[in-house]
Formats: sequence, structure tokens, C-alpha cells
Amino acid sequence: MDSPKLMIACPQCGATNRVPAERAGESPQCGKCSQPLLDGHPLTLGDADFDAVVAHCRLPVLVDFWAPWCGPCRTMAPAFEQASRQLAGRALLVKVNSDDNPGLSQRFAVRSIPTLVRLQQGRETQRQSGAIPVSAIVALAGA
Repeated sequence: MDSPKLMIACPQCGATNRVPAERAGESPQCGKCSQPLLDGHPLTLGDADFDAVVAHCRLPVLVDFWAPWCGPCRTMAPAFEQASRQLAGRALLVKVNSDDNPGLSQRFAVRSIPTLVRLQQGRETQRQSGAIPVSAIVALAGA
């Protein structure tokens, strides 16, 4: 019997890739452009490319709505980066600059930043506002 496949959209070219679940932690590459699909770093997405990447991802997606002028956002950024490395292959961590992407901020009703939104197959399942440590980020991702 074949193992379950994860559908992961390439953050570079948008191509959808089928990755065997047990190989997701092995740094899979896009079959079209050969770029890493899950390299252990948060993806930076915006209004233009968010849906193309997130809609096809079967991994939990944790979105960090932030802004460069926000002190708590800057404080939490290293923890979010560390959590992304810990969760590589088990969850997709995404950063969205709320100032540059007002459509996404409005769509997710982001009222304060930083706000973390957990999505599963494109649907919001959890939300947390305020800066939190690595352990809480990993727990929120639920991977």
C-alpha cells in the first residue's frame, strides 16, 4: 500500500508537489524548479501568493501576522524562526507583513500584532495574539 502523500505548493514557482508523508522531513525539492519545499525557514507570503501556497498544503500552516515597526513582533521573530526549524517537514510556518498585505490582514480579522493563525487545509483552527516563546509556537502548530 502506498504511503499517504502531502500536497505541498512550491513557495518559489507555485507548482503543487506530492511528497510522501514519511519523507517530508528530508528537505523535499520542487519537481518543477528544484527549489526546497520545506527548508526550515518561514516563508514570506503576501496577498498575491498566499492562497496559491496555503490552499494546497496538507500540513498545518502557522501564519505570523507582523509589522517591522512592532517591538513584540521583532522580539518574537527569532523564536518563530527557531520553531520553523524544529517543525520542518511537519508544519509550514509563514510570515505575513500586515502593513504590506492589508487584504490578508482584513480577511483574517487581524486586530493586533503579532497574531498567529493556525490553518489546517485552508481553514482557521486556532489563533493566538501577542508574542510567545518557541515552545508555545511549536504547540500552537500542533504538528
